[in-house]
Order: sequence, then structure tokens, then C-alpha cells
Amino acid sequence: MKPLFRRLATATLFATALSAASFAAEVADQVYTGGKIWTGRSDAVDAEAIAVKGDRILAVGRAEDMAAHMGPDTETILLNGRFLMPGMMDNHVHFEMGSVGLAQVQLRDAATPQEFARRIGEAAKAASEGAWIVEGSWDHELWGGELPDRAWVDELTGDVPVAVSRLDGHMILANTAALELADIDADTPDPEGGVIVRDEAGRATGVLKDNAANLVFAVIPPLSDAAMEEAFLRGMRHAVENGVTQVHDMGYNWRSLETFQRLRAKGEMSIRVYSFTPLAEWERMAAYVKENGRGDDWLRWGALKGFVDGSLGSTTAWFYEPYTDEPDTSGFPVADLPELEADVLGAAEAGLHVTVHAIGYQANDKLLDIFERVEGKVAREDLRFRIEHAQHLTAAAIERFDDLGVIASMHPYHLIDDGRWAEKRIGKARLKGTYALGSVMKAGAHVTFGSDWSVAPLKPLLGIYAAVTRRTLDGKNPDGWIADEKVSVVQALKAYTAENAFAGYQEDRLGILKPGYLADFVVLAYDPFEMKAEKLDQNKVLRTVVGGKTMYELPPRQAVKQP
Repeated sequence: MKPLFRRLATATLFATALSAASFAAEVADQVYTGGKIWTGRSDAVDAEAIAVKGDRILAVGRAEDMAAHMGPDTETILLNGRFLMPGMMDNHVHFEMGSVGLAQVQLRDAATPQEFARRIGEAAKAASEGAWIVEGSWDHELWGGELPDRAWVDELTGDVPVAVSRLDGHMILANTAALELADIDADTPDPEGGVIVRDEAGRATGVLKDNAANLVFAVIPPLSDAAMEEAFLRGMRHAVENGVTQVHDMGYNWRSLETFQRLRAKGEMSIRVYSFTPLAEWERMAAYVKENGRGDDWLRWGALKGFVDGSLGSTTAWFYEPYTDEPDTSGFPVADLPELEADVLGAAEAGLHVTVHAIGYQANDKLLDIFERVEGKVAREDLRFRIEHAQHLTAAAIERFDDLGVIASMHPYHLIDDGRWAEKRIGKARLKGTYALGSVMKAGAHVTFGSDWSVAPLKPLLGIYAAVTRRTLDGKNPDGWIADEKVSVVQALKAYTAENAFAGYQEDRLGILKPGYLADFVVLAYDPFEMKAEKLDQNKVLRTVVGGKTMYELPPRQAVKQP
């Protein structure tokens, strides 16, 4: 088997390079050569080699151009024809949920109520004293759409409290032990912006939607600082293994930022992080930025995240008309809209970066209205408002993204997942404008991609596959679900690189491979421009470099076969 990379003897290369090198040229620490390089500055492979010095890119170009940057200590890494590209960024993760979830019960592929219950029971049996069973990422659509019930797991879990989340994060199942700790019973009223699901007798089933889940979250003991750091280190390893060099963390709390700050102080960051804290706490962040600045290229803050509505899967996304399969609801806002607008205005005037979650048609329209009104009141330019998900868009909304300069922060893996059952939720007529990736790009708006991890896998290669093919996970749409919204490979790659750099105010140093830019890049086994679209998900990350340092390299024993 041909090795993934080969290192040449530096002395031999240096001797060869001396005759051609200019002694005035800056010497590289590493030169990657012999590959196919996409710099992100064109629509195809446009270089053969890249030189790195410290944490910056020194040169990009032809293989022979690198001779000028060779020195006696320069490490030369032969790519053996592999594909090198800018580091892939993820515009939307819930890093604490995802990182903690890596060590928790795995329910994403539990396809029957029995298997769902069995796995939770096994986790409870193995749990240490005082521990909760959380996360899980279950999907009731796998067994036909019936919501789970605490009766399924109570006998198996006993006194061990359970609060496992649906994969979208907008609904949990709590067992009786957890409900009792949260003082939830048949008489507990639904909180504003949330639903306590009840059976025909009025009994709480244990399913809590959106803000109702907060009643349980409030009594879950927080992890220790050490446990948080351990989880985040695990999450960062997972990220670099999948070619992710930066995440925008929608932690929606301050503990995530504080955990990253401790790891940054210890020099233990392996990815870059842009941390988003709650929009409602914008005054706290404004004061924090005034005292502490905005961080550095490894860890930045000063960004905020808010919500308009819930999710499609939990029937809490906000539409104009009732759900087809739940005609007594059209979803609802989870925030008071006048308060949300006041927060957006205050944050924008304070110089902070605002993004807000919106899923349903009505949620997106109302949020665009808010952004338009706020923009008219704020003297500051280049606000770069973002809508997270932008999942269901009217024709008018699609055009407004570019008109208002609002960034569409979208998550393509969701479409091949939701596409299995979305028509059941809202009917065929309302599917137009659903995950309208192509239309928003054609309208001229900035479109960025991410995963929404742990709601979806932290795997940008899967996101690229989803955006390009739109083939649903059930195999029922081989030509693509809502196929006219497909995008090209280069559009998908740019949405994970240059567009994400723009969405984080970093287009002057990240997102493309250019001398002087930060040396963040990924080596893939195969050139995605040459792969068949239906095989894009079979590409493989061979190496992830962040700030010039190799943070991940595929172990040599793992063979890479042509898909």
C-alpha cells in the first residue's frame, strides 16, 4: 500500500534547492508538496505545494517555487497526490452537548422503542452514584413517530434520573425520577414557550418540549470544571479527526466560554473557537468585552445567540398554518418578540455580533423584520446579522437575505435527515423554500454551512455530500429531495471555508490559502471535484493542520480505499 505521506531527507532536498533558491527568501518550517491543492481562490485545483512558517502560510504555488523556501531544517511532506484544502469550519455547534454526549448513551440509531429503552437501562445500570443519563440524540421517527413515554424506561432506570434529548435538542424524555426532582406532575402548568406533553388522562408522559425542558435542566447537577475540560478535549479530538479546524460554539451559556478559556491558558486548544453566549445577556458580554477585549485567533468572544422558535421535528417551529400531522398547533415563538428586538438593538449598538435561531416560515419572516428595523436604527455598519438554520423560507425571505446583508447560517445534513418525514409534518405544498440552499446562494446572499452538532454529526464531508446530492438517509430520494436546491461541490466547499470565515469576521486571515494567512488546512484522500457525487461521503480526512501544527494524522495502519 502506498503511504499516505512521505517525508524526504531534508539535507538532500536542501542541496538540490540551493542552486535555485534566493538567499533572501524566507525559509519555511514545512513544505507540503506533490499534491493537488485547492486554495479556495478559484473554482478548481490551483496549486501543487504550500510552505508554512510558524502559524502562517509562507507561499502557495508550483512545486518548483518552494525551492526558494527550503532550508536545512525544513521538513518536506510529500502528499502523494492527495487533496489539500483550507481548513473546514463549522458555523454552529453545541460543543458542551456534543462533547459530553460522546461519553453518554447513544440513541441516534435506536430504531425501536424496545432498543431505545434497553440502551437507557444499560446506561443507568452502569451509572455512578448521583449521575444523570443525559444527551442521547434519539429520533422517534425511526420507529414511526410515536413519542416515547417514561413508562418505557422507569422500571429499567429506577432512581437514576434520565433526561435524554431528541436529536434536535428541542425535546427531552425525562423518567419519573427526574420529573420528581423537578417537581413536575399532572398539575404543573406549561411554561411560556414550552409544552409538557400529557396523555389522555392528563398524566405527564415525561416528554418536555423547548422551554418546558428547562424545568428539568435546572435541577441537573453541573459538571465539575475538570469534567468539562476532559469532555472538551474529547470534543476537540473528534473535531480534528473530521477535518474541522474551527467551530462557532452556540453554547448558549458562559461555562463553555470559561472552559475554553482555561484550556487556552494551558495551551491545550487544538481547534479555533468563536464563542456565542446568550443574546439576552448582551449587557454582560458588552461589559466583558470592554474589560477583556475579544480574545485572539484561538478563542474569540463577543458574539451572541438568540431564539425565535423551536424545531420541525418537535413541532415547535413557527409556521403560518397548522402542522399537517398536529393540526392543533402551528408552532410558537419561544421568545417575546419585542424583548428579542430590544436585545438585538442593544447588542448591535454595543458593537456585538448577533445571530438568532429561526426555523419556520413565520419565524424567519418575523426575524428578518426585526433585523431590518434594527439596521435602520444603528449607525454602525457591517453588522453581519445571521439567521441560524434559515430552514423554511418564503420566496420574499430568500431575496431579503441579500437585500439586508443577513447571513444564512445553514446545516445541510439536516435536510437528508428531515427529508424522510418533513412532508408528513407540513404537507407537500409547504416544502418549497425548505432548506433552500441553492436559492439563497443564487439570490447573492452569504451562505455558510455547519452541522448543529450534536444534533447532527460533526462531519463536514457528510454536509458536503448532503448539500450536493440531497439524497435522504432512507434511500428514497436517489436523485435528490427538492433537487432544484442542490449546490455544486465548489459552492459547498466555500460554504465550509471562506464563507464561514466571513461569517466570523475572519476573511482577512482564514478561509483561503494565501501567503500571510493562518496555516489551517486539511488533507483529504480524494479530490472531491473528481469524485462521483454519491460517493462524496466516503472521502476521508488524512491530516488536519491548525496554526501550522498537525493536530491529527490518520494512523498508517488504516488503509484508505478508493470509494
